[in-house]
Amino acid sequence: MADTVQRVEYFYVQVANRPGEGARLLGALREAGIHLLAFSGFPEGRGSQLDFVPSDPAAFKRVARKARWKLTGPKRAFLIAGEDRVGAVADVHDKLAEAKINVTAIDAACAGGGRYGAILWVAPRDFAKAAKLLGAG
Repeated sequence: MADTVQRVEYFYVQVANRPGEGARLLGALREAGIHLLAFSGFPEGRGSQLDFVPSDPAAFKRVARKARWKLTGPKRAFLIAGEDRVGAVADVHDKLAEAKINVTAIDAACAGGGRYGAILWVAPRDFAKAAKLLGAG
């Protein structure tokens, strides 16, 4: 089975790097019934950046606005899913490298049940080219 590559919109919020910040934002989304396709958090400067890939960007933005989050986005990324196999992520990198497209960032993990998933970012100027190359729907 071939990998599926989906274009997605993501948003990010800068928060203090302290216990409970992620739980606070994720809890608000849970209570509002917002489904996330992906979530990533990492230190950024003196704080943290939380990236959200909602299945319904409009609903996500309404919740963020109501909660007064300083939201950045939408920005674009790729959500990749496929059969877990040796070299799955290397294959994606090889395709992009051959086309001289730099991977800005990637988070990938085994999803269980013989599947893997990843969220991948490239520079905005390379997005259309990468989408075509990866067969993004």
